[in-house]
Amino acid sequence: MPHFSNDWGCDVGQAGDELRPELTRPDTRLYASWLATYEQWPAGSHMDGAGLTPDDDVTTPEGFAAWVARLHRCADPEVPPAPGRAHSTYWWITHGDTCLGAVELRHGLTPLLLEAGGHIGYSVCPRYRRRGLATWALDAALGQARARGMDRVLLTCSPDNHTSAHIIQRAGGVLEDVRDTVIGPKQRYWITL
Repeated sequence: MPHFSNDWGCDVGQAGDELRPELTRPDTRLYASWLATYEQWPAGSHMDGAGLTPDDDVTTPEGFAAWVARLHRCADPEVPPAPGRAHSTYWWITHGDTCLGAVELRHGLTPLLLEAGGHIGYSVCPRYRRRGLATWALDAALGQARARGMDRVLLTCSPDNHTSAHIIQRAGGVLEDVRDTVIGPKQRYWITL
């Protein structure tokens, strides 16, 4: 199991194996590792930042390849986004060939994203949680947003998700409000870049 101990406070795995997480664009060569990560999520739960839809078949190599290709198209400004969606860039949080989670940076906001979803979504595999990776992932996503020329980003979380709220606040998130949305109540935070 990888061990992270770095500037972001990541601590995953056994002592002595110090490594750094990376943002990696989705790649079919990581099929087995991504599938192992995917299987760690409880049935029916949502993987924020992964770009999965109910129609995606990620358990077969062919379906996985089609999904990875779709994720890459989502970032292409020449390809119109699906109805109700924004252009997005997806990354996987990796260490070598081990997938640890997912990050999505939405290039703009649709009405639903402005209300409930925000610019950035991320999640960490359950077995790697509580070790600083979510903090690292948000910091990395904010760096990508700055590189795109964005001046501020919206992040949301459920009011009962105290861990996410704390991570967002530590990154400079300022609570604008709490709203009842079509996907449940959401705390809405803005981060100035």
